[in-house]
Amino acid sequence: MTEPASKSLAQNGLGIVLVSLGLAVFAVRLLHEGAYAMPRGGNLFGGIGALVLGIALLAPKAPRGLRRVAVVLSPIVLFFGLYATMAELEEVVSLYATNSAGEPAELRLWIIDREDGEWVGMPRTKAIEHALDGVEIELLRRGETRCVVPVLHEDREVVRTIHALKLEKYAVARISASIGLYPNEATDASVSLRLDECAGTS
Repeated sequence: MTEPASKSLAQNGLGIVLVSLGLAVFAVRLLHEGAYAMPRGGNLFGGIGALVLGIALLAPKAPRGLRRVAVVLSPIVLFFGLYATMAELEEVVSLYATNSAGEPAELRLWIIDREDGEWVGMPRTKAIEHALDGVEIELLRRGETRCVVPVLHEDREVVRTIHALKLEKYAVARISASIGLYPNEATDASVSLRLDECAGTS
C-alpha cells in the first residue's frame, strides 16, 4: 500500500529542508576569511544528522519505517542544524588552544570590542579546561592569525557587561535569548577573557 500523496509530498519537502540545512552547516563557515573551521560537537551532529535524515526521506525506495524514524528525529536535528548555521552568520573568531589532554583545540567564539581591547566569554570550566589564562595562543580574526594572551576575568560586573555587549552585537544571541536558548544575563558559571597582544607584537 502506497503512502498518501500529501504525506509523501510533505516528507519530501522536509527532506529537501534537511538536506539544504545540512549543507548550510558546512557552507556557512566559508563566509569567514582564513582557515576553514570544521564543525564539531553539536554543530557537526546537526550537519551530518540533517543530511542523513534528509536523504532517507528523499530516497524513493526508503522503507516506510525509516521515513517515520527520520520524521520523528527531524526536530532535534533541525534545532542543532539551525543553531549551528545561525551562530556562524555573524562574526566568529577561532582561538587555537590546547585541552587538558594536550591535544590541539579550536574554539569558535563570538567576540566584542571595547576601548580596553577584544573580549570573549565562555563557561569557566571551558576556560580552565583549555588553560586560557596568561598563555600565548593564536587568534584567527578577519582572515588574520596573530598571537594573543587571554586574561581571565571573573568579576561579575565585568562578566555581565561583556555578556550584554555580546547580546547587543549579535542578532542570533538576542533571538536565542528571546526563546530561552541563550541566557539574557551572564550566569554565575561564566567568565570573560580579554585578549591582549603578545609581548613584542604590535
